[in-house]
Parts: sequence; C-alpha cells; structure tokens
Amino acid sequence: MSNEIISALVLGLIGGVIPGPVLTATFTEILQSGFFKSLRIIFWAMFVETVVALISLLVLSSMGFSTAVFSGISFIGAGILIWIASSIWKVKRIDSEEKIHFSLGKISAMILANGVLWTFWITVCVPRAISLSEKIYLGQFLFLMLVEIGWLLSTVGVAIIFSRFRKILSDPKIVPIIFKIFALTFLYFAFDMAYKSIKFFIL
Repeated sequence: MSNEIISALVLGLIGGVIPGPVLTATFTEILQSGFFKSLRIIFWAMFVETVVALISLLVLSSMGFSTAVFSGISFIGAGILIWIASSIWKVKRIDSEEKIHFSLGKISAMILANGVLWTFWITVCVPRAISLSEKIYLGQFLFLMLVEIGWLLSTVGVAIIFSRFRKILSDPKIVPIIFKIFALTFLYFAFDMAYKSIKFFIL
C-alpha cells in the first residue's frame, strides 16, 4: 500500500517537471509577466488535468474490468513510460522564447489535445489507482489527489527556480543531467510495472 502512495506522489512530482505545453507556457509567462502571473496557468492546467484524470478513472473503473485486464494494460503503461523516458533523456535545453498570450481556452485546448496525457493516465495511473482502491476505501481518488498534489508542488517549485535561476538552469551542461535523472526514475516505474504484471500472470 505504501508503495502505491509513494509512487503516486513521485509520478506527480516528476510529471510536473517534464517539458511539455504546460511547462513551456509557464516559463514563457514568467519571462513575459513574472512568476505570480504564471500561477494562473499552473492552477488552471491542474484543474483541466484533474478532469482528464477523473474521466479516465471513472470510465475505466465503472467498466468492471478484472485485475488481469489492468495487469495487461500495465504492460502498455510500462512501454509508455520507457517511451517518455527516452524523450526526457534527449532533452538538451529548455525552449521558452516564444511570446504568446495564454488564455484559459488555449490552456484547456492544449491539455485536452495532449494524447500523451490521456495515455499516461489510462495506461499508467489508472491501473495503479484501482490497485490502491482494493487496499483502501476510495483509494483510487487518493491516488489521483496525490498525483495532482505532486504535480502542483513540482510545477510551482520548478517555476520558482526557473524565475530565480533562469540563466544557470538554461546552461546546456546542466539541463541534460537533470532530465537524465528524471528519465531513469521513469524507467524504474516502467520495470516495476512490468515486473508486477509478469508476476501476476505467472503466479
């Protein structure tokens, strides 16, 4: 049980610092209007991503699939994590030079149209959330909440760091090291999921 709780928080913490539409928008807003203005993007993005998570969780859990189905889905999730890790491993710098106004509609659209986000929740988070629900009452919602809390903490944290140390963190020598650590962490989750799925089907 503690493993699922910790993994939920860690998945959120890492998810919040992966280069993508939200982080790029946040960094851009920091450059244009300062850190506090960027909080509008972060909190709205969290709301929209929570909607994505809830839809994924409610739809899949209401279908009454057996544990075997989610163990199978976890194989796909492990593959997705390896794919994401390979992308993170290649990060050389953080691009945040584009000037743009981020309306709530634009933020919502870029998140809802992010297929990786949907796939991440459906194949990685939902199976783990449902697994936790079998050990704790309403555990699936606890898992979701912990992922989003982790996401919020890391996104706000990295936004603060970026606003204070932008020149240092944009150094091509430092950025690759940071994201290689994130990539290795995702690989750990991938192998952990694959191992548990294999163990389920063998035992």
